[in-house]
Amino acid sequence: MDNYITDIKLKGDKVFEQIPAIKDKALRINLNENIYGTFAEIGAGQETVRHFFRAGGSSGTIAKAMSAYDKDFSDAIYGIENDGRYVTESRVKKMLSHEFQLIEQRLKRDKHPNKMFFSYANTVATIDFAKQFKGHGWVGIRYQVDPEQDYNEITLHIRFKETDAKLQQETLGILGVNLIYGAFYKHNDPKKLLRYLYDHISKDQIEIDTINFSGPIFENVDNRLMSLQLVKNNMTDAVMFGPDGNNILPASILYKKNILALRGSFRPVTQVNMDMYERSLKMFQEENKVEKENTLVIFEITLSNLRSEGEIDERDFMDRAELLCSLGQTVMISNFQEYYKVVEYFSSYTKARMGLAMGVNNLVDIFDEKYYRHLSGGILEAFGKLFYRDLKVFLYPMEDENGEIITSQNLKVHPRMKELYKFFAYNGKVVDITDFDKEHLKIFSREVLKMIGEGKSGWEKLLPRGIAEIIKKQQLFGYDPNQILEEAK
Repeated sequence: MDNYITDIKLKGDKVFEQIPAIKDKALRINLNENIYGTFAEIGAGQETVRHFFRAGGSSGTIAKAMSAYDKDFSDAIYGIENDGRYVTESRVKKMLSHEFQLIEQRLKRDKHPNKMFFSYANTVATIDFAKQFKGHGWVGIRYQVDPEQDYNEITLHIRFKETDAKLQQETLGILGVNLIYGAFYKHNDPKKLLRYLYDHISKDQIEIDTINFSGPIFENVDNRLMSLQLVKNNMTDAVMFGPDGNNILPASILYKKNILALRGSFRPVTQVNMDMYERSLKMFQEENKVEKENTLVIFEITLSNLRSEGEIDERDFMDRAELLCSLGQTVMISNFQEYYKVVEYFSSYTKARMGLAMGVNNLVDIFDEKYYRHLSGGILEAFGKLFYRDLKVFLYPMEDENGEIITSQNLKVHPRMKELYKFFAYNGKVVDITDFDKEHLKIFSREVLKMIGEGKSGWEKLLPRGIAEIIKKQQLFGYDPNQILEEAK
């Protein structure tokens, strides 16, 4: 436990965790004679380093503190970005690399054999004068935990929620101290390090929507799993990662895009999922307001679909992620139970036409009033938020127990919802996918999952090409080759 504990976290009436104050975190770093490095902060002032100056004993920690506030000075030091922007991941990485190289060049190892060097950097834009853009930034640290070991790196992206520049600066300073303290003293447990970034900060003040760990001490850390923690801990509403498994900043990939989203459990991804994807994408790209080269497809998994007995099954999450990535898809993990929240989220990044691809059961659920009781305007408010945008729903049919194909024309909603449904369905907001493979309508993920778990044969042909091989090789979803052998006997 830290020697400088002054704050206590409460859960109900019980003390469950004690945390050091920000000043004491900075002081503990300063009093560690082996931690030594530089601070480079652009855009919001030198908000992090001032905590270390004020804590006392900073001469043993701070080799240099700087703020290349002028853009020309910044370009002269770190180079010019290809896109001309300054608040980017590329920028903060260049800052970390440049400053760390200077440390290694100017501080010789024979004179500082035990020093664990670090470079902390941030590039930030706080709220503008018109208060229309709240601001965001990139924050990072490159550092050693062993003088003879290679460096490690943590970078993260933040979005401000406060509407005052001074408050944002103060929040940024606290976050910076938490990051540096966590990097040195909590690196053995990255999940805890992540949670401790919010020490003395409310989630109403700042959002962390992307984080990446790299280096020798984080070689076993899966950054997609860390993304899941961000959503799980309510640090952000949604995170994204690409086919290569790397986390993606949502703003950078969603900006001004035509977005087609498919929501599902994908446990596992089946041929019906891919048929829905292929058919809906073709129809979406044929829309007048959709540009093929500007189209982005998102496979979305809600947090509620990642729960097992009340807790998130992280292995299950990784199983799904591996399969979707292998199919070349971009994945979003969200806290959005209702579809209108997904659309609102996308709308904060793009005004271009969007599409939702879903099955009949999902559309029926959208017209269930129980999901909107928390809204003062009920289902009407939700539908206003959903269909007010330039949005179309591409509906994949369902085959009922009698063999009848259910589409938008014959599906049944609650009697009170009939007129509301007709209004949207018959005004072009809901479009049926007609060019589909009827055989795929008999495929259900839950049945495939059961077949895999029970060691039954035949499930392979129900999945996209190559997926069965991955499941078998990595023994995903409870696949047990020994059970298959027993079944064969």
